[in-house]
Amino acid sequence: MHSVAVYNLKGGVGKTTSAVNLAWCSAVLSSRRTLLWDLDPQGAASHLIGDDKAVKDEARSIFARDVSPEKLVRPSRIPGLDLLAADHSLRGLDRMLFEIGKAKRLKKLIEGLGKHYDRIVLDCPPGLSETSDQVLRAADLVIVPIIPSPLSQRAFAEVQHYLDGKSGRHAPMLPVFVMVDRRRALHKQALEAYPDWPVIPMASAVERMAEERLPVGAFDAKSPAAQAYARLWQGIERKLADQKGSG
Repeated sequence: MHSVAVYNLKGGVGKTTSAVNLAWCSAVLSSRRTLLWDLDPQGAASHLIGDDKAVKDEARSIFARDVSPEKLVRPSRIPGLDLLAADHSLRGLDRMLFEIGKAKRLKKLIEGLGKHYDRIVLDCPPGLSETSDQVLRAADLVIVPIIPSPLSQRAFAEVQHYLDGKSGRHAPMLPVFVMVDRRRALHKQALEAYPDWPVIPMASAVERMAEERLPVGAFDAKSPAAQAYARLWQGIERKLADQKGSG
């Protein structure tokens, strides 16, 4: 099992979109037993592929040991892709993790779930918090969606600086340009400055996800965005295989 977190210090950078599409790629294109764990209290990923059944204060109970996470896993509307949905109780997760003093709680939960899955994709809340700190240390790889702008690139540098200043292991990070419009000079400059970073183009198909409530590949597999996510996932699989080989 490998876990892949999708995280950014900033919100509004296509984090949930990336998490949902990558989880779909894992389940459908790679035929992996895949779980998408929505850790963002806004629950956007849960809305996109879940059943919208009422859930109250269940998400945080996993961390308090009140409920086994396996009991809260539900099938998504994507065959082969399961979902651990978010709810508003996650707003208090940072305080609870701090109070119980379990710095590796998330890592142990992921390891337990790993008995049932090949890939676990985590949609993480923005910001630097106890939750994000545990995610960055528990995941095998962290995908960082970045809009090609100086502010977004600065946020990525801040995360790197934050992690370099802390002791202990943290997952390697893979920055990914998202919402890219090559007609814009600022975007072209950013792509030229970092030519090795993967690119997800701005596309109407991505905007349709909210209407279709499906990943792009499920309703427009030939679109440039769907193909870009497929290539990104192939690259992620190679990185995970390299990690396994070096380990």
